[in-house]
Amino acid sequence: MADRAHLSCVAWQCSSLIQQLAGNGAGSSRRGASSSQIAPSRQAVPSSSTPRPMQNGAADMSPQATPQEQEPPASGPQEPLGAVPSAPPLPSASPPLPAGPPPCTRPRLVFHTQLAHGSPTGRIHGFTNVKELYAKIAEAFSISPAEILFCTLNSHKVDMLKLLGGQIGLEDFIFAHVRGETKEVEVTKTEDALGLTITDNGAGYAFIKRIKEGSTIDRLETVCVGDHIEAINDQSIVGCRHYEVAKMLKEQPRGAPFTLRLVSPKRAFDMIGQRTRAPKSGEGKMVSGRETLRLRSKGGATVQEVPNEFEERATKKVDDLLESYMGIRDLELATTIVEAGKDKKNPDDFAEALDLVLGDFAFPDVFLFDVWGALGDVKNGRM
Repeated sequence: MADRAHLSCVAWQCSSLIQQLAGNGAGSSRRGASSSQIAPSRQAVPSSSTPRPMQNGAADMSPQATPQEQEPPASGPQEPLGAVPSAPPLPSASPPLPAGPPPCTRPRLVFHTQLAHGSPTGRIHGFTNVKELYAKIAEAFSISPAEILFCTLNSHKVDMLKLLGGQIGLEDFIFAHVRGETKEVEVTKTEDALGLTITDNGAGYAFIKRIKEGSTIDRLETVCVGDHIEAINDQSIVGCRHYEVAKMLKEQPRGAPFTLRLVSPKRAFDMIGQRTRAPKSGEGKMVSGRETLRLRSKGGATVQEVPNEFEERATKKVDDLLESYMGIRDLELATTIVEAGKDKKNPDDFAEALDLVLGDFAFPDVFLFDVWGALGDVKNGRM
């Protein structure tokens, strides 16, 4: 029995060795000398096993496991022996998008301002129309926006040549003229025209821009250029546009007295006693600097180039026609009319374009034809 058990153990070990050599032989063509390194390690296994004593005195005839048999190879594909393991591929990632150029932002426009009668210098920004401009000036000097009658550019005097209209040069200095003395004047209309030219500040205040020499108003020494017309016969006209005020004055019956309540702008010491008359023709340069801030009654403000020679000359002529037909002067209104007509081919297209932007004015046809003729004269160098 002992010999039979011993032969069985030897057969089992030989069978195990053959199976392992057969498994390794499949990769012998790839491993080369590696298989020859395995064979000696198998030859070191003894051909017979030494029986291990057991606690009951019997001999344990089971074969001892070799180190290779104690740690079976892991399942799955194996790297060839002697090969350098490669790192796993990195997950594919889309290349980062190239950084675009930074957004082009226009620097914040900051303007310097003072009260015309005297004050420290304030800095304002962030406005898009005249009402917001007045609110910013009022905030800078801790006053109410209703105190501001109008503004001039680069001059503290009541100079209608420097009146702020719809455009501000980027380097212009803004002077705000505030409410001063209130006065009432009785006027008797002796002729059809009073000799007044009216404009407004774009925020609800109409005021006198020009006084015609020798006219009815010219004979009243207390009435001055720059006076705000607050009421006619105790009827407040605050909030009315200049053309509405001009129409009210024109409708006053001839020979019948009426009352004007006027508010003069507060004056500095060197301005007291002055009574300014604006020249009949020409408003001077509207802006200074290479670019201007265009303030619009509708929509936001825009920065644009200074008007060219045609636009400047045409605007002056249209402003003269506004005074002749309606008794008002308004460079912003004149500029809008020029912009509506400068590219039109015929007066019908011009009238249609003007109705779209200024339909509330209801300009008479004769005025439109004169404006169209003036634009043509300026284009052709006849004016």
